[in-house]
Amino acid sequence: VDFWAEWCGPCKMLTPTIETVAEEQNGKIKVCKLNIDNAPDIASKYGISSIPTLLFFKNG
Repeated sequence: VDFWAEWCGPCKMLTPTIETVAEEQNGKIKVCKLNIDNAPDIASKYGISSIPTLLFFKNG
């Protein structure tokens, strides 16, 4: 899960890399993006204090 926000410059710089990984690993991993401005409760639940932040989940 890529935690990001529209106003975050480093997030925008990371996006092409994340998209490339998602394409290359299609079917092996699922890549999701979560805008912290639209879902602050989820960002808080996972302790996101700075962005960009990537979290990896196995089997879930």
